[in-house]
Amino acid sequence: MRLVYLTELTGMRLLGPQGTRIGRVREAAVAPREHPRRISRFLFGHGKTNFAVRWDQVRSISANGIELSDDNFTPYYGDDYHLLLTKDLLDQQIVDVNGRKVVRVNDVGLRAAVNGGEQLWVHEVGIGLQSAFRRLTEGVLPNKLIRRIQEKLPPNSIPWEACNIVEPDPRRRLRLLISHDRLERMHPADLADIVEELGAEEREALFETLDEEVAADTLEEIRPAVKTSILHSLDAERAADILEEMDPAEAADALADLEEESRREIVQDMEREPAAEVSELLGYPDDSAGGMMSARFFAIREDAVVGEAVRGLRADEALLKRITNVFLVDGAGRLSASAPLGRILVAEADCPLRTLAFRETVKVALDADRGDVVELFDKYNLYSLPVVDEDGRLEGVITADDVIAELSPEVERGL
Repeated sequence: MRLVYLTELTGMRLLGPQGTRIGRVREAAVAPREHPRRISRFLFGHGKTNFAVRWDQVRSISANGIELSDDNFTPYYGDDYHLLLTKDLLDQQIVDVNGRKVVRVNDVGLRAAVNGGEQLWVHEVGIGLQSAFRRLTEGVLPNKLIRRIQEKLPPNSIPWEACNIVEPDPRRRLRLLISHDRLERMHPADLADIVEELGAEEREALFETLDEEVAADTLEEIRPAVKTSILHSLDAERAADILEEMDPAEAADALADLEEESRREIVQDMEREPAAEVSELLGYPDDSAGGMMSARFFAIREDAVVGEAVRGLRADEALLKRITNVFLVDGAGRLSASAPLGRILVAEADCPLRTLAFRETVKVALDADRGDVVELFDKYNLYSLPVVDEDGRLEGVITADDVIAELSPEVERGL
């Protein structure tokens, strides 16, 4: 049996056991807890009165209509466990993980189950010109004519199993057991693009269900204005859980544009150590080295050897995705040298780190302005820049990514 489209199913005749006409289909429902794809109920009726036909009452489905094995109907009053295809799915935003974008559902393709023509299973959702044409001409042109014309239009659909429905209603989202696993496997930058296309409610719904680490990585990639909107929409505890997974500098930047009261509530719900780091960074002006730096870096005593540094790095894998240098400090925490990670990885375990360090360590003061920071990165082709206090103690590190993030809004404005 070829695809039956939802726009064709709604309006299809319901025929009793003797071929008597009972009515026309107005809606179709899936009960995901019973079966993830099978049409569980066919609804018919007039006005506000709806009756339901169960899937196991269907004898056959053809172009002539749906023939039933009995005429025992029950009123349908609505059920939160049912996904109504027309009401709950058409025009809804879904995430096309293959196209890495948000799309709108125009139609739904249904196919007969493998074990017979008496069941319809959801097969795909239509998102392209073909489905849009069917939707616009539904009830206006005969289905046969619509079929002939649509063949000239490019098809575009997403398999049902690949769909992730973005629902703003938490109860429906949870009860439908819709998984976001495929979303969580996407690159954070791609997922951030998707989030920025969604409405405010859909963004909140998505961030309520994403894994905290994935949510944190994604939030770091989102534009500041959207980032602020998301944090404002989440409850303080959920926002705190996500920010704890972020680099403290990124978390501080995300909190900076919130109202003071909202910011205080979120920080109070964070664990003690990340809360202290974020609070300290929030105390620096945004355009200063202190405001740009991250408080997460790897430092070790200045007389250490390569083997000690490697063991220390293994103990904190979260640092590995952002560090480029190992910093050497004296007993008082004052910066004395910087050794590039590349040199350390190819050196012998007993090699002193100081012998691998740069001849001169470029550093910047906490109160240096952004222009000074950018100039140093440009002049010395730096990947990272240590930030020190007035006594020379290492307080944080600015990476090339941080500088690029700071400059991106200016570049966009220039374009």
